[in-house]
Amino acid sequence: MSEKARNIFALILLGLLAVSAFVAGYFANDLVELRRGDVVVSADSSSELGPFWEAWQYIDGNFIGELPDSEERAYGAIRGSMALLDDPYTFFVEPVAREQERQSLQGTFGGIGATLTRPEEGGPIILEPIPGNPAELAGIEFGDELLAVDGTAVAPEMTVADVANLIRGEKGTTVVLTVRHPSQDEPVDIEIERGDILIPSVTYRTLPENEKIGYIQLTRFSGESGSEMAEALTALQDRDVEMLVLDLRGNGGGLLDAAVSVADLFLDEGPVLYQRSKGEDERVYNTSSETLAPDLPLIILVDGGTASAAEILAGALQDRERATLVGSGPTYGKGSVQLVFDLSDGSSVHVTSSRWYTPDHNQLDRDGLQPDVLVVVTQDDIDNGRDAVLNQAIMELKNLAIADK
Repeated sequence: MSEKARNIFALILLGLLAVSAFVAGYFANDLVELRRGDVVVSADSSSELGPFWEAWQYIDGNFIGELPDSEERAYGAIRGSMALLDDPYTFFVEPVAREQERQSLQGTFGGIGATLTRPEEGGPIILEPIPGNPAELAGIEFGDELLAVDGTAVAPEMTVADVANLIRGEKGTTVVLTVRHPSQDEPVDIEIERGDILIPSVTYRTLPENEKIGYIQLTRFSGESGSEMAEALTALQDRDVEMLVLDLRGNGGGLLDAAVSVADLFLDEGPVLYQRSKGEDERVYNTSSETLAPDLPLIILVDGGTASAAEILAGALQDRERATLVGSGPTYGKGSVQLVFDLSDGSSVHVTSSRWYTPDHNQLDRDGLQPDVLVVVTQDDIDNGRDAVLNQAIMELKNLAIADK
């Protein structure tokens, strides 16, 4: 072959190689596009959720483990999105849990009005009737040993919660408790009609360490808390108390209006809290000029269980210099309002829509309140049943009394 012919052949070969490379590249690219096309066929790539569906179709086609169904994926997506909000009170509730929540809020279930305790692990469950409630009225005595519920024996492996669920039921229905009274050997059956449980939110007394100090415990904020607190304050003032301790430890909150009503008993006219809501002007909640105890030295006991409406009350009295906060640590930090929206499948979302602020505009939500006097509770205090926080409050009041003289 001549040199000229070889050069022409080389050029043709190079051309063929170039064309074949192009064709190979074209079809290789087409195969990639075809694989992509299999994935995005049902996804709108122009949508913001396009990548979400693309990702799940890759998972569908390649994941070796068991895949969640479409409902579980939707619920997971909602939860994941809500986690981005970084708000523990904005959350998603699945249908079954939402139905239970709805029944609880509707109050269709009742109880017997007794506290169940198990002093020793695996030991008997002991009943403590709450005065004025169905259990006491039916004949349950303090210290009764619970043996059976509607014929079902209380077994050692059953938890207190298990037994409580056996007793719980719809209002107006009856439950039969088999108990052994402390003063008797033979068990007896007591039939009790379930009903609304009347548990006072306020208890009070004078302290044995100093009869001039009145002690009030407020366990929650109910519709009756304002009147119950007024009754307690009137009774203690009739006993000529000169100082007060208000115990809000473990108080998880309740009704906002109740917190304002209780604050009104201690404060002259002015703000109790401010509420900020999306798309609305700031709202202020005020007390009136009428008060039952405007001047008595006041200590408020708080802890990590003091939350929500209890923090509103404590924060208002602290900011307006009406009370000193004594506690083992900061309060819980729950100062917000949630709206509940039901979804089409029976699930729901709880959405934080408002936040509360103290009279000095300190945020309660997450921040909580810091005690004015911090008390370190030791293990020795716990082991020996000493209430170090209350003891410190008594000391603070004594110091105030000395300073006033």
